[in-house]
Amino acid sequence: MKRKYYIKGKSEGEIVDGAFDFLLIIKSIFAVGEIVSGFALFFIKPIWVKHLVQRFTAAELHEDPRDLIANLLVSMAHNFTTTAAILAAIYLLGHGIIKLITLILLWKKILWAYPLSILIFIGFMIYQVIDIATTHSIFMILVTLLDVVLIALTWMEWRRMRGLRIPGEAKESI
Repeated sequence: MKRKYYIKGKSEGEIVDGAFDFLLIIKSIFAVGEIVSGFALFFIKPIWVKHLVQRFTAAELHEDPRDLIANLLVSMAHNFTTTAAILAAIYLLGHGIIKLITLILLWKKILWAYPLSILIFIGFMIYQVIDIATTHSIFMILVTLLDVVLIALTWMEWRRMRGLRIPGEAKESI
């Protein structure tokens, strides 16, 4: 027997729709942040990053030369090159733009965008899992879990939207 969950008189469809919209907002904010960061990386010079990190970590490293976070930041700044900045910019712009276009299509409730979005998010997750395996990033684990929830909600929303479609209705357009 399938259980139905209700929150203060809301149906299961309303709960899924609300959670789906909430995650679309969160993911859209991340996508815009990726796009802005990608553009910014084209203009940030590696020497600026090195000076900024040195300025913020100098006091901590003077107090505790073994400070893990400060030393990690110094190491990352030292390895931050123009090539690394360009590659990161291209990745962030590509990822952010693809994600934002996908999210806009979902906001517009275009039916064919739901399975396409699921495939795109799965593709992003494959990369994220590889990244997690090499970096053990807590942030990337959280982003990946958020993507799993978004994929599940996208699937549920797609099934719900297909059920609401009226036969003979005009084809969707962008």
